[in-house]
Amino acid sequence: MKDKTLLIMAAGLGSRFGGLKQLEGMGPNNEYLIDYSIYDALKSGFTKVVFIIKKENYEIFKETIGKRVEPHVKVEYVFQTNDNMPKDYQELLKTRVKPLGTAHAIYCAKDKINEPFAIINADDFYGRDAFIKASNYLDKIKNNHAGLIAYKLGNTLSPNGSTKRGVCKVNDKNELITIIESKTKLVGDVVEVEPLDGTKSFTTSKDTIASMNFLIFTPEIFKILEEKLDEFLEKNKHDLSNCEYLIPIVLNECLKEKRITTDVIKTDATWYGVTYKEDKEKVVSALNDMIKNKIYNNNLWESGD
Repeated sequence: MKDKTLLIMAAGLGSRFGGLKQLEGMGPNNEYLIDYSIYDALKSGFTKVVFIIKKENYEIFKETIGKRVEPHVKVEYVFQTNDNMPKDYQELLKTRVKPLGTAHAIYCAKDKINEPFAIINADDFYGRDAFIKASNYLDKIKNNHAGLIAYKLGNTLSPNGSTKRGVCKVNDKNELITIIESKTKLVGDVVEVEPLDGTKSFTTSKDTIASMNFLIFTPEIFKILEEKLDEFLEKNKHDLSNCEYLIPIVLNECLKEKRITTDVIKTDATWYGVTYKEDKEKVVSALNDMIKNKIYNNNLWESGD
């Protein structure tokens, strides 16, 4: 039986939050949001976790989240480095501080994953229903298809500033038409959207579908990411210290090329995240409410449900 794999992207710096927010204690026993995601994934049938991290964070990951989850699930670690870049670009990337982006992070895991898999951000809370639906979709995913776990845009925004979101258009078959990686901000009853590709800004409804990087792929995505990486590096070779190779942008290109059909899977789960330090109080309160309602243990990884 093949593994049902969850790839967790945890190499970001969390600059707006002011530190390594993937390892910020949120639960009553210092659990991280990543703990709750893995717990929900295991409850939903996932059997393997792959962490994408920066090499220098390996020890702290291993001693914290790794120590907690390794007794419960198969765990592997992958480092997001520039070692898989063509040599000419490795030299140009030496001055870069931040990881190259989410598409590159996924590409770095190509040697660890040979089966359909789901990806998530380490610093987001997605909710149990989202993992159940992702697990069910993995059971039936077809070649040349991908899945996107979809949330309402207005429910994912921070009152404390702008946030980066994949703003989606969906057809009546629940298939993705476009995904526009954008800077978004809630203003009254509408969302102001500033696309990162430089196209014209616009406003949209709070009910617009948003991607939170909870995506489901077959291993064919690795070949696509390698091909698109070469194009990205050539196009941005004069700005490699600032540009980002992002999975929503790659996915949008594939949609335009009719290369991948992306099925939009709506979830009833509530999304929570910490973009800014001021967001933490709301997330901690929500977790406490879920513990009171017996969705999670007070001590998450204690034995029993």
